[in-house]
Amino acid sequence: MSFPDITTDLSARLPELRGRLIANQPLAELTWFRVGGPAQILFTPADEADLAYFLARLPADIPVTVIGLGSNLIVRDGGVAGVVIRLGRGFSEIVVEDGHRLRAGTAVPDVKLARAAADAGIDGLAFYRGIPGGLGGALRMNAGAHGGETRDCLIEARAVDRGGAVHVLSNADFGFSYRHSGVPADLIFTSALYQGRPGDRAAILAKMDRVTQAREASQPIREKTGGSTFKNPPGHKAWQLVDAAGCRGLMRGAAQVSPMHCNFLINTGGASAADIEGLGEDVRRRVKELSGVELEWEIKRIGIPA
Repeated sequence: MSFPDITTDLSARLPELRGRLIANQPLAELTWFRVGGPAQILFTPADEADLAYFLARLPADIPVTVIGLGSNLIVRDGGVAGVVIRLGRGFSEIVVEDGHRLRAGTAVPDVKLARAAADAGIDGLAFYRGIPGGLGGALRMNAGAHGGETRDCLIEARAVDRGGAVHVLSNADFGFSYRHSGVPADLIFTSALYQGRPGDRAAILAKMDRVTQAREASQPIREKTGGSTFKNPPGHKAWQLVDAAGCRGLMRGAAQVSPMHCNFLINTGGASAADIEGLGEDVRRRVKELSGVELEWEIKRIGIPA
């Protein structure tokens, strides 16, 4: 499937744009599942000012979707209409500041922030070693692992709204809860400031190694997957509910519930986005029928079905 090419019209509206516009860019290669259709327009802004300029002049009737590293994402087979924004090099800097703080762009992978903190002797961010995504997504969903969450260490973040205005949000402004933040959906995070505490580099790196070993022993991290599929319902663990419903190893097409960790879906090779999302819905239905618990997707799903 392909969409009408609107790059010429957009370029005419945006003569000072420094970022890159690409029409009908395949998105499958940008996601860990390796599935999905194209973006009508993929925009990679040069920096925060370029992003704000773009959004301020983009026609209001053109939808905007933001993607990060694609680790927690299903792009549907029909692709994504409008503009898909993916932050790149201009949002990848990490700066160590006084008071055991780090300021980082939101295109930075979680694991890279954890390593930078460790190298600086800053403790409190090692949990990010266990999260396969970028900081933008971590802010949006209060990402956490191994006893830590984003809300535990965030001081503030910068963001641009759909009209191109820049905002600075404090931790309290996020309204964090389990795997959720309450900030408006149109805000695109550009950078964040984190607070750590004094630590020993060797001890922090050892902690990160333990996180890595635990992930490798229990999760299918070398497969085409999207990380944890469902949020843990109150009082339950999602994987236990999926397992009890007999879904371990369940397949739809080439999509499979991981036999290793059944809160992970994997593309065994040649699966479509419809296969993967449909398999997730099969699992949700079986769990609801058996336990009465309704699982909520943790993986984001965007775009148009084929």
